Amino acid sequence: MMPNINSSSFVKPLIEYMEQYHPISPLLATHYATQCTRLTVKKNKHIVSPVDSNAALYFVVSGIVRGFIKDSNKDITTWFCFGNNIVGAIRHPDLQPYHSVEYLQALEDCELIRIPYTMIEYAYSNFEEANVVGRKLLALHYYAASERSILARIPNALRRYRKLEESKKIDMNRIPLRYLASYLGMRFETLSRIRSKELNKAAQEPVGA
Repeated sequence: MMPNINSSSFVKPLIEYMEQYHPISPLLATHYATQCTRLTVKKNKHIVSPVDSNAALYFVVSGIVRGFIKDSNKDITTWFCFGNNIVGAIRHPDLQPYHSVEYLQALEDCELIRIPYTMIEYAYSNFEEANVVGRKLLALHYYAASERSILARIPNALRRYRKLEESKKIDMNRIPLRYLASYLGMRFETLSRIRSKELNKAAQEPVGA
């Protein structure tokens, strides 16, 4: 059952998301409502960059967020989020350093809920359900990171592309090709060639095949 918070509260999507994993008490929901903030980020703008204090996680209410790092001024995309999930920049568990090498970028206009790490630590210390939700979310994020690690180690570019397509984890039609190529570890030209061949192949297959 949904905790007793105002139905119009901006944190309602976050509480509903956490409720998938364990019931959230009204008191904890109230703490999130008072400590979190609503954030709107325009398309292509950074949510977090290495010059910012890495002091919060973000629940993506709507829009697409990209995580990436830079190596010799070259972008290397590490993940995408299509909403209804919690994201954050790389952060060491001992709270150091306070700045991350990772960037978070809005690929569409994004509506976010900013969750301060101080609020998260308070919740862990004072609410049993926060620990249950945190453990389950950590397991899911670890599994997703493992899948990305496996994808990155497939040596053939075409097989990497097909593996990602078959997983249906990413709506590839909503991602600019240069970012998708970076994520798949291939040149833009290679991805364009692969996509063209795969689309032509699909168009030539008999209906119902």
